[in-house]
Order: sequence, then structure tokens, then C-alpha cells
Amino acid sequence: MANVAKVIELVGESPTSWQDAVDNAVREAARTVDNITGVEVTNWTASVQNGRVTEYKVDVKLAFGVDNSRR
Repeated sequence: MANVAKVIELVGESPTSWQDAVDNAVREAARTVDNITGVEVTNWTASVQNGRVTEYKVDVKLAFGVDNSRR
């Protein structure tokens, strides 16, 4: 039987950097999702106040393997 992956979309945020925003999204998802195999960043945005970036945001797609043992 072929392996199957599922993809979910999340938004990660960080006051520090876009990299940290990606890490936060993956870390938080890993608390409840097993077998994460990859991440794709689909959008990069930021909030700006007084001419400075105050919040980095990323839209990500996380792929994870489907658990075939339950079939």
C-alpha cells in the first residue's frame, strides 16, 4: 500500500523573526501532530508600528504521514 501524507495549514507568529515564526508553528503543531515530515512557507507578512516591524507572521503548510496502523 502506498504511503499517504496529510497537509494542514497554520499561521506562525513571532516578535523576533520569520524563522522564529516558522519554528513556532512547527513546534506548536508537533505537540499534537505526529510524523511531521516537511513544511512549506506560502506567505510572509509582518505588522509594522512607527516604522518598525513588531510582529513577523508566516503562513505554512505542514505535511505529516498518515498512521496506517489503524486501518
